[in-house]
Amino acid sequence: MPVHGVAVTVPEPWGAQLQDAREDFGDPMASAIPPHVTLLPPTAVEDGALEEFLAHLASITAGTEPFDMVLSGTGTFRPVSPVVFVQVSQGIAACEELESAVRSGPVERTLEFPYHPHVTIAHHLAEPSLERAFDELADFRCSFRVDTVELYLHDDDGVWRVVRSFPLGADHA
Repeated sequence: MPVHGVAVTVPEPWGAQLQDAREDFGDPMASAIPPHVTLLPPTAVEDGALEEFLAHLASITAGTEPFDMVLSGTGTFRPVSPVVFVQVSQGIAACEELESAVRSGPVERTLEFPYHPHVTIAHHLAEPSLERAFDELADFRCSFRVDTVELYLHDDDGVWRVVRSFPLGADHA
C-alpha cells in the first residue's frame, strides 16, 4: 500500500541549507527527506482512497489563506525522542489548523505524540551529534510565505518525493 505524507516544504535557499546541515550532522536520512514541517506523517493510503484524499486536500488548501512562517532557533524532543529540530516561531496556529483538517478527512492517522510543528535537523543520532545540531543551528532564522502544501510519496527506497502541490487560498484567487 502506498505511503504518503503531507507537509509544508522549506523553500530555497533555506531548504538546501538545512539539508546540508542535516547531512553534516551525520543523519543518514538527510538526502532522502527534504526539510519540511509535517502536516501528516508517513501514512498508508489505500489506492481506492487516494482520489478522495486528494479532493479533501484540495478543499482544505483552497479554503486556507497563505501565511507567513518564521523558523528560529533549535529545540529537541529528548529524552522522549532523539530528535533535534528548528523551531517554528511564527505560523504555528496555521500549521495546527492544517494538520487537524488533513487528519479529519478520509485518511485517518493516530499520532504517537501531540502535534508540534517543527523542521527535523537530526534524528536517531549519537548524543554528541544531537548536541552539535542543537548548538550549531541555535541562531538559525529564516522567514517565508507559505502558499502551497505538498503531498509526498514515501517510496520503498526511503526517499520522499513530491507528487502534487496544493496552492493555499485557491478559491480566493
